Amino acid sequence: MKTLTASLAILFTSLAAPLVAGENPVVVELYTSQGCSSCPPADAMMHKLAKRDDVIGLALHVDYWDYIGWKDEYADPAHTKRQQGYARSGGRTMIYTPQMIVAGQEDVVGAREGELMGLIEAHRAAPDTAMVTATREGDAVSISVAPYEGAAQGTYMVQLVRYTPMKHASIRRGELAGHELDYANVVESWDQVGQWDGAGPVELNAALAGDLPAVVLVQAAGHGPIVAATRVD
Repeated sequence: MKTLTASLAILFTSLAAPLVAGENPVVVELYTSQGCSSCPPADAMMHKLAKRDDVIGLALHVDYWDYIGWKDEYADPAHTKRQQGYARSGGRTMIYTPQMIVAGQEDVVGAREGELMGLIEAHRAAPDTAMVTATREGDAVSISVAPYEGAAQGTYMVQLVRYTPMKHASIRRGELAGHELDYANVVESWDQVGQWDGAGPVELNAALAGDLPAVVLVQAAGHGPIVAATRVD
């Protein structure tokens, strides 16, 4: 009994201690379109982000450029809706491409590499307030979320995101007609699999069929900050 008590004490002490700065990878969402002539430089930056272990880069293709002559084959109206949600939460009246959202908080024009890298480094240097782990077992994933010192209680969405590491597009019409482009980390699905109150540890399970890679994000409700993220092992 003493051994069990001591083990539990160590566990909860570790959960209450602050994480090393930058323990969580920084989530960068790129809102892009095959119909946007200014997007290729931002798409190229996503290739770089996809190679970093300390960043989770996700490309969300939107559909509101489809009207100008080329329908983006990877676009999803849900991506446009998510981008609109960020605009509302940030008090903005418009959305645009290419746009990067960093950690669910700051937005930057997708082609401004220096500004983007500065935001990434700032988030890496900040102490984390939560952690999430995700382990795949067959066609399911086990998810654990826990708070650290400074965590704010509230409503957080636990989200499971699937993506394809590389996709090719042969664009025949629109502003990028004639271009052959490769896109990194193209989002295929974005699902809420549970909630967390920020107060204590929680365990969740979710279906995870197929071979696509996945990540788990913990985000404050209402398109708020992403407080924890991990790749599914």
